[in-house]
This record gives sequence, structure tokens and C-alpha cells, in this order.
Amino acid sequence: MRYSLFLFFLVMTNFTIQAQDKWTKLLDKDLSYWDSYLSFKHQPGYDGKAPTDKDGNLIAPIGFNHDEYKVFTVIKENNELVLKISGEIYGCIFTKEEYANYHLKLKVKWGDKKWTPRTNLLKDTGILYHSIEPLGAEYWRTWMLSQEFQIMQGHMGDYWNQATSAIDIKAFIPESMMNPVADKGQAFISLGQGEKIPGYCMRSANYENKEGEWNTLELICFDNKSLHIVNGHVVMILENSRYEQNGKKTPLIKGKIQLQSEAAEVFFKDIEIKHLESLPAKYFQYYAQTESKKQQ
Repeated sequence: MRYSLFLFFLVMTNFTIQAQDKWTKLLDKDLSYWDSYLSFKHQPGYDGKAPTDKDGNLIAPIGFNHDEYKVFTVIKENNELVLKISGEIYGCIFTKEEYANYHLKLKVKWGDKKWTPRTNLLKDTGILYHSIEPLGAEYWRTWMLSQEFQIMQGHMGDYWNQATSAIDIKAFIPESMMNPVADKGQAFISLGQGEKIPGYCMRSANYENKEGEWNTLELICFDNKSLHIVNGHVVMILENSRYEQNGKKTPLIKGKIQLQSEAAEVFFKDIEIKHLESLPAKYFQYYAQTESKKQQ
């Protein structure tokens, strides 16, 4: 009897481990896991206000699942499915499902094309996580309220807040014109809506591969914590994800995942996600001093 019980618990333990290790592929030829949204074709001088035509009438966004410009397409490269984002129009694809407590993994590389207003700037896109509707909530009237894992040339892993989000990051305190810079040895500082420090932080170091090469990005989210990982290197440690609405701060720990179209051609592949029952043990170290007094 004891031996039978032992076998039962052994089988159940192995089943639980396999379930936790199960990855779900989020990319197929039909983009069936995703919806899309496009704002409007960008014009020079845009100041963040809702755009109007020559008569002062509001210009409607291109909108939800209405991509006649083929901004988001699936192609084949070396017999692999690849998501191509042209970047020609500001917008995003976003998961149909909401996610919490997960490990997201994908590969990304740059294309050659850039568009207005970033023709003379760095190529730019991003992973927006814990995204909650409405669409077009932030300054550019394109993306949902969310937290951003920045993907930019030389800046893979940076953080931006979107709309009224805020978060705490282990980082050096900014001074004068400087930006905060992530560092695992520092205390958490607060950034974003309602905080003294604006919602931007640089990654701890540049681990981006050479132009034209694939980069592996990983995003760990568990409870109110998240980690930005670039080619195997943890470049940012974040916690206390939240947003502000009507003066009230609310935890932001669940939502859809957006991939940005932001004036640069970019390619994604091997987009996978798995649920986490707990924060993986290898990442515990980064939160060992969470209870220490935060710098203001």
C-alpha cells in the first residue's frame, strides 16, 4: 500500500512539473492568438492630441482588426514562421487572452525600413505587458495602459510607463538631466504616474546582438514583480506594478500582451508563454532586499 501511494505521488509530482513546464506557442500562420489595432498614419508635428483634418474634424483611427496596410503579416524564413511588423503605421497586435504569472519568451531582430517620425532615429518597438483596455489610452493614442519592456537599438530591456502606469525598479537615482539606470545592487525607486521620477529607466547594460542577428528576450511576471531579460542577462528588476485612476492606485498584475508597431520594420519568432505557479528559484535573489526602505 505504501509503495502504491509512493508511486501515485511520484506520478502526480511529475505531472505537475510537466504542466508547469508546458509552453504555449503564440504564433501561427493566421495570427489566431492575436488581435490588431492601428491608430492613424503619422504626420510630422503630431503633439499627442487627437488629430484633426483641415476643417478641424477629428480623424478616426484605422481601428480594431482593420489592417488593409498589412502592417502585421506572417512570413516564412528558413521554413520557420516569422511575424513581420512593417512599422509603417503606429499600432499593435495584442493577445486575445489576458495573462498573469507567466514566463514569456521570444526572438526579435530588426529589418531595414524606418518611417516617419523616426527616419533619423533609432529603430524602436516594444513588448507591452499587463495591458488593459481601452485601446489608444496613452499619449500616442495607439497603445493600452500597460508596462513596457522596451525594444530599441542599444536599449533592449529599458522600461517605459504607458498612460497612467507606475512601477518600482532597482536603479540608480537620476540627477539633473540623467535618467535612472537599472542596477541589481540598488534599492527600488518609484517611477511613473504620480511619482517624482518620470516613467523611464535605462537597462543595466547593453546585451543586444549585432544588427541582423536574432535576440532572445524573456519576460518573467509573477504577482506584482517582473524581470526584463535580454539574451540570458537580467537587465531590470521591477516590482509593485500599478496604475492610477481618479487619484487611486490599483495593482496592475494581469492583462494582455501588446507588440508595438512604432515606425521601424521588425521581426519576431518563437513567441511562447507558460504559466508560473511560483517565481522560479533562480530569480529569488533579485528580491532578497525587497523589504528595505525605498529611496524617494
